[in-house]
Amino acid sequence: MTMRTESAMARRTPLCGAILAFIVNPLPAYSAECVQEKAVYGDMDNAYELRFEPMGSESSVSNKFKFSVRNTAIIAEGIVMRGEDQPSADGRIMFECPEGDVTGADLRACTVWQGMIYASDLKGHIRALPAEGESAADRLFLPALGPSIQKSSLWGKGKATVAPWDVLSLKGCNQ
Repeated sequence: MTMRTESAMARRTPLCGAILAFIVNPLPAYSAECVQEKAVYGDMDNAYELRFEPMGSESSVSNKFKFSVRNTAIIAEGIVMRGEDQPSADGRIMFECPEGDVTGADLRACTVWQGMIYASDLKGHIRALPAEGESAADRLFLPALGPSIQKSSLWGKGKATVAPWDVLSLKGCNQ
């Protein structure tokens, strides 16, 4: 009986140590300090990075970002568009799109993912993606991101080989 108690205590010690480490050294609170156009997000496997950039001009695009596959040279372009009367954020990730006059078929061919981008706080409350100048979201939810990448031109030998999770967490802030 004593052995069972000692084993249970030994198993709990690393967990208690990890909890204590987070209490003493809490995770940085980037979202309170960072505006959305400077936010940097990553997936759970650290295989992808989504890095927002300032827009710098008036257009129908409300946010833009770079979406990179870690440990490769692949960098896809991302945009977010909002309707004038809609708070929702319609996002697109595009890879190797042609320049100049393009057709709808050209855009469809180079679109890796398209859908609504949702923002979340650490408690799981969902809202629209913050606009430029607003505090960065703690997490982003891009529904069906992983399956879309597996079916896209980003997938394959020398490219992406790990499907990302649909949730990306804030990991830093560009200066």
